[in-house]
Amino acid sequence: MSSATAPRKMSRRNMLMIFGIALNAVAGVLFAVPVVGYIFGPARRKEMKKELAWITLGPLTQFPEGQTRLATYRNPFVRPWDGDTGNIPCWVRRISADKLQVFAINCAHLGCPVRWYPQSGLFMCPCHGGAYYADGSRASGPPPRGLFEYDYKLEAGQLWIKAGQVPTLASPPSQACADQPKRCACA
Repeated sequence: MSSATAPRKMSRRNMLMIFGIALNAVAGVLFAVPVVGYIFGPARRKEMKKELAWITLGPLTQFPEGQTRLATYRNPFVRPWDGDTGNIPCWVRRISADKLQVFAINCAHLGCPVRWYPQSGLFMCPCHGGAYYADGSRASGPPPRGLFEYDYKLEAGQLWIKAGQVPTLASPPSQACADQPKRCACA
């Protein structure tokens, strides 16, 4: 057998060099992925705002005038593994025939679920004693602001909310529809 056709043995030095280059390439990719995500994040957020969907909470007759009721909707951005966590509860307060308020169930302090107490006319947070008035504004306790309020519209006897905007502690406070009529798309 000639020396030209003989298999060439890899030296230890060459093997370690190739291993080092591969390891550095993997580390570079792992470092680059979050950086690229951070750079293109604002564009993705703009796309998500366009993706907000109007979701029905049901017929308006389910929400009697002068009462606050619990309603749930299915998250439009649900993933197959979400299960029951894809069902999002919210509080619906019907003020008059065509004027409502729809609040997220999460406390503005740490996100615990608030409950409505009709006897006192308050939303109460069981975690740290936060309280909110019926209009969603802060009454007392540690919450820094009022409850998150969804945009809504009335169409063909159905109550619709703009879903997909999952309330977080960074969500801006909202005002009642009476204060900002442009927020409500009441038909």
